[in-house]
Amino acid sequence: MNRSDFIKYTLTTAGAMSLTTLNTLAESLSEQDTKMPVLFIGHGSPMNAIEENEFTRGWQAVAKQIQRPKAILFVSAHWLTRGTFVTGMQHPETIHDFGGFPQELFAAQYPAPGNPELAKEVAGLFTTTKVELDEKWGLDHGAWSVAKPMYPEANIPTLQLSIDY
Repeated sequence: MNRSDFIKYTLTTAGAMSLTTLNTLAESLSEQDTKMPVLFIGHGSPMNAIEENEFTRGWQAVAKQIQRPKAILFVSAHWLTRGTFVTGMQHPETIHDFGGFPQELFAAQYPAPGNPELAKEVAGLFTTTKVELDEKWGLDHGAWSVAKPMYPEANIPTLQLSIDY
């Protein structure tokens, strides 16, 4: 099964698909195809970043069953911009873009490295819109609250792509 067919199959059956089935499908991709499957993970409550519950345990199970990524690109609905941007700094800030939660959540950090060279490469992949590098945004809770339970070591280069509203 090629990557495109895998993604189409996943999108049409994801609600009923077990992690074992997802893993089996991922393994069926050709060995020459080094691209990983795309995951859609809704972050739910930002508290998931610091709590252990059924959601975080599920994310941790996914992280254990797929190949460790060389980098992660998040698309978060919390970063709406005029134009499209990708974080291009070496050390993206952990953004606490919410209110009304305990201080423990505001104290949480996700110090994953960025990767400016990869950000340039990502920007260059788009052919129908211009994507610019951003040096200010960082990682909002739509990204780091999922990454933190999945990859708590924060040692995988992590980028974020904005949504042009």
